[in-house]
Amino acid sequence: MSEAKKYGCEHYKRKCALIAPCCGKTYTCRVCHDDEEDHELIRKNVNRVHCLTCDKVQQVQDSCEDCGTKFGQYFCEICRLYDDVDKQQFHCDGCGLCRIGGRENFFHCDVCDVCLSVVMKDNHKCIEKASHSNCPVCLENLHTSRKAAHIPPCGHLIHHKCFKDMLKTGNYACPICGQSMLDMKEVWQNVDEEVSQCPMPEEYRDYYVQILCKDCHEESRVLFHVLGLKCQQCGSYNTCRTQEPEGANGSESMPPEASSSTTQDTVETAMNEETEIDPSATPNSSSSATNLNELVSDLDITEAPMGNVHSNS
Repeated sequence: MSEAKKYGCEHYKRKCALIAPCCGKTYTCRVCHDDEEDHELIRKNVNRVHCLTCDKVQQVQDSCEDCGTKFGQYFCEICRLYDDVDKQQFHCDGCGLCRIGGRENFFHCDVCDVCLSVVMKDNHKCIEKASHSNCPVCLENLHTSRKAAHIPPCGHLIHHKCFKDMLKTGNYACPICGQSMLDMKEVWQNVDEEVSQCPMPEEYRDYYVQILCKDCHEESRVLFHVLGLKCQQCGSYNTCRTQEPEGANGSESMPPEASSSTTQDTVETAMNEETEIDPSATPNSSSSATNLNELVSDLDITEAPMGNVHSNS
C-alpha cells in the first residue's frame, strides 16, 4: 500500500481511520464516509479509531497506544479531527467545530454565530446566525462547508468560488437581497458614458419613472433610459422600477399615446418594435448586458472580500 494511500485520503493526511458508530465501517474521514454511504457520519460520536501503522483498534486519542504513532500533528478531541498538514487549525467553541487560518486572525461574532476575520470586527453587518443557511448558489450548508465562504457588505454569506463564478458572468448583486457585492463605481462610470452617448428618441426624453435603489435603498424620480436607471442618491444603476411612493405629488409622465396602465414591459416593447434608434449613437455594437458582463468580470476582486470563513470540519 502506498504511503499516500496508507496515510490519509484526498481530504486529510492522517495516520488513523475513523470507525463509524452508525454503520461500523472504517473510513479515513467523514467526507469519504458520506460520499459512499446513504447517511452522514456524526464525527463527534466517533469513539474508536484504527491505527494505519499497526492496525490497532483503540479509543479516540492523539497517539497509538501500541506503536506510539502520532495520528496527526493537529488533534481535536471534541471534533475527533486529525490532520497531519499544518493549516493553522483551531477549535472554536462558539462555532462548535474546527476552523483554519489561525485563531489570532479570527473572532467569533455571537450574533452571526460564525468566526470572522479580525478586519471585520466592528466593521460588518450582523445577520443573526448568518452561516446557518445554504449557499444561495450551490445550496451547500455554509456553516460546516470545507469551502471558503465570502461575506459581502450586505452580510449574506456565499461560497467564495460561487461569488467569483457569479462575477465572471456579470452577476454582481447578492442573490438574496440584490445589493451590489463589490465596489461598482468604475462600472457605473462606464454606464454613465454609454448613456451620454446614446440619447433617447425625442418622444421618450421627458418620460420620468420612479425607481428604488437596491444599494442605498432610496427612491428617486429619474428620466427613463433603456441602458439603465441611475439612482439620484448614490449613483448606482442597481435599481428597479416602483410605484409612486404614497403621498408623493404628481404622477409618472407617460410616453405619447400611452395609457395610465403602461408598464415597463410595454415601454420596452415599444422601444424594441416601434422606435428606431440609430446604431451609430451607441458606443459599440455589443448589447448593454454584454458590456456589463465584461465590465464586472474585469473588476479587480483581490481586495473585494470583506472576509472569509473556512471550516476544517
